[in-house]
Amino acid sequence: MNMKTVTLFLFLSLAVSIGAQTPTISEEVEAVYPAAHDLYIDLHRTPELSSHEIQTASKLAARLRSLGYTVTEGVGGTGVVAILENGVGPTVMLRTELDALPVEEKTGLPYASKVHAQDDSGREVPVMHACGHDLHMAALAGTAAIMAHSQQSWHGTLMLIGQPAEETISGARRMIDDGLFTRFPKPSVGIALHVGNDLPAGEVGITPGIYNTNADSLRITIYGKGGHGSAPQSAIDPIVIAARTILALQTIVSREVKPGEMAVVTVGYVRAGTKNNIIPDHAELGLTVRTYKADVRKQVLAAITRIAKAEALAGGAPQEPLIEHYEFTDSVYNDPALAQRLRAPLEAALGKGNVIATESITPSEDYAFFIEQGVPSLYMSLGGADPRKYAESKNAGTQLPSNHSPYFAPDADPALRTGMEAEVAVLRNLLNGASQ
Repeated sequence: MNMKTVTLFLFLSLAVSIGAQTPTISEEVEAVYPAAHDLYIDLHRTPELSSHEIQTASKLAARLRSLGYTVTEGVGGTGVVAILENGVGPTVMLRTELDALPVEEKTGLPYASKVHAQDDSGREVPVMHACGHDLHMAALAGTAAIMAHSQQSWHGTLMLIGQPAEETISGARRMIDDGLFTRFPKPSVGIALHVGNDLPAGEVGITPGIYNTNADSLRITIYGKGGHGSAPQSAIDPIVIAARTILALQTIVSREVKPGEMAVVTVGYVRAGTKNNIIPDHAELGLTVRTYKADVRKQVLAAITRIAKAEALAGGAPQEPLIEHYEFTDSVYNDPALAQRLRAPLEAALGKGNVIATESITPSEDYAFFIEQGVPSLYMSLGGADPRKYAESKNAGTQLPSNHSPYFAPDADPALRTGMEAEVAVLRNLLNGASQ
């Protein structure tokens, strides 16, 4: 029996068991949950790095194709686009990410990843779904099954997106450049969600307006003059210049940005040297910068350039540092009217107390590129924390493992169920032919 037959059998069994009654969303989710959970476990065990999601994309594409969707693979690299047309109505996009992170998993789960792979620089790194993209994909697949087998409940065009390379904030732009909104119907509305431990599993958060931050990735190469570690007077030490640069960069937020404005400047890595008694000829810093406002973003980026050049000059560097701005995305903006409209169906599906008003967050992601193309959207927060552990951490004033932590593991039950319930509820509301 193939996956499409199994899913249809479950739906028919559900229909028989409840007679002529229309099943609730939770009953529909229950029918597809085993298959969705199995996919989640499989994806968690077999993560792939950004832009290398070959098997991941293939698994998702095969699942959607078996449900009757018209599936196109290889969009923008490894991206997947699945279309289900169901009469006259709007086109609504639901998006998931495909990629994992170069993180060594330490969750201790029986299905923990043991995968290692080569990154783009040729280094062997551990790979883990430390950001919940595996759960997002499983939720989308379950939602796709429900929507495919309940077409009497909606009309229009459902567009499902499996986007590569979210973690390098490059996949959305590549899909757009590859004709996402010209080769395929341009959606009138977009939906996405992200799981995390900021909310307990079973809850969904809505943030009207600015959802997250602008993100800028910078690579600063500081040049020196190599030499023997025992004779520093004959060299120009780029590591010392790098150390002074790192400390000076910390004054941007504390002394240059207006108090109360949001800005983050983090040096995530330092690479320099090969041996303890060799002064290298260059050092490299990797930065991530986060802001909400365009003017603050401009100010912080200018300050980074000024400080890096000044510290190199002060250290006697033979040339100015190379400052590369290699990744960027704007903040994700949730359409306020759309957020207000979709609160009601979410509350009806999940319960009023499980739909939470949430504040803007500091992580970033490249869904913003879809919004920039004129796709008003709602990007939801999905609770992933074990409710008991969440309550205990609140009482103790501690924090649960965050996204990107080697210990991050969402509570798949009920988070996966809640994700599907939320997606089905908002898709049916949007695909009822009514305007926004």
